Amino acid sequence: LGFEDCVYLGNLDAERDWGHARDYIEGMWLILQQEKPDDYVLATGTSHSVRSFVEFAFKEVGKSVVWEGTGINEVGRDKDTGKALVRIDARYFRPTELYKLCGDSSKARSRLNWKPRRSFEDMVREMVRSDIDIRTKEGR
Repeated sequence: LGFEDCVYLGNLDAERDWGHARDYIEGMWLILQQEKPDDYVLATGTSHSVRSFVEFAFKEVGKSVVWEGTGINEVGRDKDTGKALVRIDARYFRPTELYKLCGDSSKARSRLNWKPRRSFEDMVREMVRSDIDIRTKEGR
């Protein structure tokens, strides 16, 4: 919507097991229905990089990101205009970065019959659309 000139991020290559809150809430509810308390991991079992999250989010608003440079000097530019959409800021790097996090929800899947129903792409799409709706209603 043009409210920000650029998005500033840290480690674009960090991979996370991104999942939808609705799926996790459903899993929590199933856990609470059990007669005997136990520990469960709720996770999608797949990981995606921050970079792919960024690319998909911009794709949702009709922009294609091309990357140039490396490390702290890497920039994501709009493929059509060349305008910088993403820049790296060292303040957003974590001191003890875990590069890949991916959960194993096999216990929840087998004992609770739980599985995530929303895809990574659907989650990112919903987040982007929600932010656009909120910002449009706020007029900023």
